[in-house]
Formats: sequence, structure tokens, C-alpha cells
Amino acid sequence: MDVESPNAARMYDYYLGGNANFAADREAAAKFLSVVPTARQWAYANRAFLGRAVRFMISQGVTQFLDLGSGIPTVGNVHEIAHSVDPTARVAYVDYEPVAVAHAQALLADTPRVTITKADIREPETVLDASGVAGLLDFTRPVGVLAVAIMHFVPDEDDPVGIMGRYRDACAPGSYLALSHLSPVTFTDDQLSVGHEIYNRTSTPGTLRTRSQIEDLLTGYDLVDPGLVLLPQWRPDDPVDPDDAARTNSYAAVGLLPAD
Repeated sequence: MDVESPNAARMYDYYLGGNANFAADREAAAKFLSVVPTARQWAYANRAFLGRAVRFMISQGVTQFLDLGSGIPTVGNVHEIAHSVDPTARVAYVDYEPVAVAHAQALLADTPRVTITKADIREPETVLDASGVAGLLDFTRPVGVLAVAIMHFVPDEDDPVGIMGRYRDACAPGSYLALSHLSPVTFTDDQLSVGHEIYNRTSTPGTLRTRSQIEDLLTGYDLVDPGLVLLPQWRPDDPVDPDDAARTNSYAAVGLLPAD
């Protein structure tokens, strides 16, 4: 485990006020916050979107979830949200970061119907065949796939659209995809330059995409209302200021996989 280099998942944990991070992560996150002070606002908005998306899927009858790039466990995990509504819901977490997996294993040790799998989400077949996924989820029934703040860590050369298509093809009609993704909405050139400099020091440099490019990741899904919108504007619980929404520099959507 490399604790001397900053890690994006541990930096995200720091933004959310967690303690599963190291000095290198805190130093890099503090530098990023000095240039992009809305980073914490984005992290909390992203976490809130995850909760709203999961609750929406449950309201549509989905009782099993595949969380890609689940990150370090913190308050408001998918299984906590799902089980608060339906205690029988099943959740398969997938992450490649050792700290995230170790914390999840400790957290989930006595939690039924929830698993954590150490795997690279860029290898859908490996993920889908893993015992923690294939042994828990029934892909002949609808599954809620969660790709929340993860696909911007997949570079273009790894074919992110193709990766999402392989997960889509493994799911039954009636399944859903929840996706959020960073985008250069209000970032200045200086913020982009410093941001890339910081995240290029991690094992998962970021690739910001335009709204149109993010929409490509949702190919094959019928977007539920209100479609692909700025992150806080997806079915908010309270009114959202448009300027605050733009400053999250992120889009989000939930799509339904229709019958052929």
C-alpha cells in the first residue's frame, strides 16, 4: 500500500470529513482546496446525489445494486440508504483501492446481503464474474448500477463508453444506471492546470469531459426526468441555486434500460 503518494479515493474521503486518509492525501487535498474551494461542496453534492438516486431506484422496484468504484466507506453508504427502505436489498461494492477495500471489509464483516470485491472496474467481465458480484446479484432481474464520480478516472484510451456498454449489456431490461461525472463548467484555466497537476500525482489522473461526452456514457438508456443536468439539480430535495450548481463542475443522470 502506497501511503507516500496522494490517492484520489482518500482525498475524496478527506473532502467528506473522513479519517481514512494519510498525510500525502491531506496535503494534496488542501492544495486543491486552496485553488478550488468548492471541492468540498462538490463532494457533498455528489454524496447527496447518490442517496437520491438509490432511493429513486428502490421506489421503482430495484432491490439489488452494483456500486462501481465505491470508494472508502463513510456515512450514507449505498447499503445504509437501501436497507433503510428495504432491508432485503443486496449491494455489491467494487473498488481497486486497498484502503477502500480494507475499510469496507471491516465495516461489512457482519452485514448480510452486502459484499466488497477488489477489482478494476475497467475490466467488466472480471467484475461481473467475481464471487462477490455473481454470487450476490441476479442479473436476470433489474440491477441498479452506480457509476458515481468514477468514470472521470477512466481515460479515453481505455474506452469508457465501451466499458459502460459492457455493464449495460450484462443487465436485464428495467435496470438503471446512475452516473455523475466532472466537467469543466466554471473551472478557470488556472484551476484546471493546478487540478491536473495534483491529480496526475495520484494513481488515477482525472479526465474531465463535456456534457455531450458524458451523455455518450449513457448510451442505450432512457434518461429519467430531468435528464442529464448539473449535479445538484437532479431531483433535489430543496431548491438549488443555479450558480452553486454550476460550481460543482459536474453533471449527473439516471437512466432506465428499456426492453428490446
